[in-house]
Amino acid sequence: MKLRTDIRNVAIIAHVDHGKTTLVDELLKQSDTLDSHVQLQDRAMDSNAIEKERGITILAKNTAVSFGDYKINILDTPGHADFGGEVERIMKMVDGVLLVVDAYEGTMPQTRFVLKKALEQHLTPIVVVNKIDKPSARPEFVVDEVLELFIELGADDDQLEFPVIYTSALNGTSSYDEDPETQEHTMKPIFETIMEHIPAPVDNSDEPLQFQVSLLDYNDYVGRIGIGRVFRGAIAVGDNVALMKLDGTVKKFRVTKLFGFFGLKRLEIQTAKAGDLIAVSGMEDIFVGETVTPFDHQEALPILHIDEPTLQMTFVVNNSPFAGREGKFVTARKIEERLMQELQTDVSLRVDPTDSPDRWVVSGRGELHLSILIENMRREGFEIQVSRPEVIVRYVDGVKCEPFEAVQIDTPEEYMGSIIESLSQRKGEMQDMIHTGNGQMRLMFLAPARGLIGYSTEFLSMTRGYGIMHHTFDQYLPMLSGRIGGRRSGALVSIDTGKVTTYAIMAIEERGTVFVEPTTEVYEGMIVGENSRENDLGVNITRAKQQTNVRSANKDQTATIKTPRKLTLEESLEFLNDDEYCEVTPESIRLRKQILNKAEREKMGKKRKAAENE
Repeated sequence: MKLRTDIRNVAIIAHVDHGKTTLVDELLKQSDTLDSHVQLQDRAMDSNAIEKERGITILAKNTAVSFGDYKINILDTPGHADFGGEVERIMKMVDGVLLVVDAYEGTMPQTRFVLKKALEQHLTPIVVVNKIDKPSARPEFVVDEVLELFIELGADDDQLEFPVIYTSALNGTSSYDEDPETQEHTMKPIFETIMEHIPAPVDNSDEPLQFQVSLLDYNDYVGRIGIGRVFRGAIAVGDNVALMKLDGTVKKFRVTKLFGFFGLKRLEIQTAKAGDLIAVSGMEDIFVGETVTPFDHQEALPILHIDEPTLQMTFVVNNSPFAGREGKFVTARKIEERLMQELQTDVSLRVDPTDSPDRWVVSGRGELHLSILIENMRREGFEIQVSRPEVIVRYVDGVKCEPFEAVQIDTPEEYMGSIIESLSQRKGEMQDMIHTGNGQMRLMFLAPARGLIGYSTEFLSMTRGYGIMHHTFDQYLPMLSGRIGGRRSGALVSIDTGKVTTYAIMAIEERGTVFVEPTTEVYEGMIVGENSRENDLGVNITRAKQQTNVRSANKDQTATIKTPRKLTLEESLEFLNDDEYCEVTPESIRLRKQILNKAEREKMGKKRKAAENE
């Protein structure tokens, strides 16, 4: 069997924040790839504005570096479970993985998820213990923990013989030894280990072509671009080829452009052969998992499996009294076009029409997945309203089931009691409790996903910001009865339209937490705060102080109010109840009741109660 010894394909996988993207930066800097005058920004691979702001990777990216005479294709993958769809597709394109693990935190829920996907594809692993320079680093313990995880996930003997490299990606250092003193300013150990351990692709370029699309990109000039791997044969610009669609149909098209990856650039190339990772343009309706073959030798590769969405929200055209004031795109046609455009690149997303032409059910992998889409849309000038996130219920062998998540919490010992109590109220079951030293505890739970909607805000205030929580989809289990999770407190709802006054805020402050500042414009039915009790309360937040010509003895006292609580987009979505919408525009995030008029709302509430009692 002939091999392409000049090339290696490898993905970098890890839990959130363990240093994947920073490591890729260093591999780029210390390879023979970039010109000496090129200044690399931090986390250069995170090109999207939201990725840079939040310090997370949302979309998988590919780059290629030179090491001597060799070319190493590197794929940087997201660490959040919500973007797991990206990770699953990447595994098909590579022959090995660099598993990056934090030298203190060790294996985390997402480490398990990404490693499981890699082992299922029988990829060759290399373990990189990162952040070795941390004073709290415990590399020996972490390597043992990684080995246990490999055994637990059923790794074969070859996979268990993984090499380990110790690095500090931030400092650009690495070594084969766990002693931080042996670290040198070089990434050579990583490059050498990749060349030695990761299998070279098979060179079967004289056989008929097989190219499979794993990622999609879109460009206004050339349209859709399919990114993937040439598994067999060769492809050249000008070739007439067959695109084998997922529905079984076959389309003929001509390859207009081919791109290869080098450093941070995508360069036009004329030909590519087995083992290459490339981008192809010229196909308008190409989708992930489809195979490109010669017309006279149609043989499709197995379709990529992508986990189904677990959470859904209703997107509605903005019909609030302030609709159309701040956004450029407000019509149903524009919103539908934008959602369809998102489907072209995000395979984990589903958009389903409803009976009404101005609402759609949008399903994704989690709250973060959907909130990133909403955030992108508002930045582009869209106005929309969204409902409370709901879990997607499935029938398994005729039994109604709901998604459950594996939850891992690291917390100081003193908050342990209240965390256990709050999660058991949300039907979470404790699986394990580990003392990690220095008064820190690690708690493992299995909890229904609907119990975790809106839990992170409560969790952060309960642990005063010291607790760290990670959760990832585990499995579908029979549905639990009764209401789980959701907001316990009621809302303060405006009964008037106008501008908020300091005088009115002072009068209602003791009723709960106010969300709006003086002079903010509000409308009837808009939520202006959280009630300290369980019921909703109508308040007049626009009332002005009556002016008289009588001087008051305490006139010169300045009115002071507490600073209003400003909700972020995620907090707003978590706050929502079933009868509420979050109105999102380029400039504002407002919470409102679905029925704005108080009398109509009460009438509807009575009807609902009567129906429940029947």
